[in-house]
Parts: sequence; C-alpha cells; structure tokens
Amino acid sequence: MSKIVLVVDDELRMRKLISDFLVRESYSIVEADNGETALEILSQQKIDLVILDVMMPKYDGWAVCREIRKTSTIPIIMLTAKSEEVDQLFGFELGVDEYITKPFSPRVLTARVNALFRRIDNDPVDVQPAPVSTSFAGLQIDPDARFVTIEGSRLDLTPKEYDLLVYLAENKGRALSREQILNHIWSFDYFGDLRTVDTHINRLRTKMGSHSSLIQTIRGFGYRFEVDQ
Repeated sequence: MSKIVLVVDDELRMRKLISDFLVRESYSIVEADNGETALEILSQQKIDLVILDVMMPKYDGWAVCREIRKTSTIPIIMLTAKSEEVDQLFGFELGVDEYITKPFSPRVLTARVNALFRRIDNDPVDVQPAPVSTSFAGLQIDPDARFVTIEGSRLDLTPKEYDLLVYLAENKGRALSREQILNHIWSFDYFGDLRTVDTHINRLRTKMGSHSSLIQTIRGFGYRFEVDQ
C-alpha cells in the first residue's frame, strides 16, 4: 500500500510540482491550499507525512504544526521562503522533522521524503536500531515497534527524536560530537546549523523528564548517553 503524503501550499503551481515528483515515486497525494483545510483532512483520514508551507491563509504553517504536534508524531517537512537561521531553529522547536527553503530542487525534496520513510520503516540502510528491546534505568527502547517507554509510559517522540535517542543509546558511554550526530541523523543532504542538534536534544530531554540526565552534555563538543553502573 502506497504512503499518503499531504501537500499543503496555497500556490497551485507549487502543489502540482511537488505532487508530480512524488507520484513518480508511487506516493499517493492529498492536497490542501490552506492550514484550516489541512487540519480537517488530518482529522478525517490517515496521512503518513505532511509537506507544509509556512505562509498560508487560514492558519499559517507554524500554527498547523503546533496543532499536529498536540496529538501526532507524523513526519513534517516544512517549506518556507525564509532562510534565516532563527526561523529554522523555531521550526525544529515546534517539532518539524525537515526544513527546506524555497527555491528548492524537487528531487532533493523527494530524496528527503524517501529518507524519512526509510527511517520510519526501519530500513537498515539508514537506521541501525538495536536488534532487541533495550532497557536503561527504566527507559526502554523497542526497535521493532519504534517506540520508547519510561517506567511503562510511552513517550510521544517524533521520528527524528526517536532516531536521535537510539543513536545515543547504541553508543552508550561514547562521546559523540555534534557533527557526528548531525551527519548520522540528518544524513548527507542536510545543510543546517549544528544548533539543530542542540534543539532536538533539548526537546528530547524535556520529554524524558526525570530521565533526561541519561543524555549528558560534553561542553564544546557534543553529547554522551550515560547510565550509572
């Protein structure tokens, strides 16, 4: 069964361009020309990924992203004409998985969609999770189901947050630089700032609550997943 992608953009030409490329990759496409319609669609049918423009009538992309993240960890790729670093960091803080500025190559966008789905589907080419369920001080990672629990309560993680936690846990006790983390989690075609890593770490720690200390900061270098013996 093909994956369903919701393309949200108020420009018909842009929606058609994106849709045409994704259809060639055998994705099913649903379109919306404003944020309000997008939220209605998401409430009525199963969507596997959202491509979301920022500047739109009836709820902009930021507002739509906030609403989605209240109830769902569905992957979100944000499209925007704004290239300022602060806008990208703001998007990641809201829970955006990928951030692409206009103008962009449709082939690059398609590659990122494919990469996100490979991670979600546990493709060993992109993600190498632990082969069995792993537990650390009450935190349990289940790679088969791709979810994490703390003391039995499931964490509501985005795909990037899950991949980030798995990567850190797989390298328990090892210091990982921000560059290593960025290259592993965001792959070859991401050109963002290293602070993207810090933003996702902060969000992940917030969701981990009292277990946030499992992820330790190495000042001026990166992070280490550390479990007390």
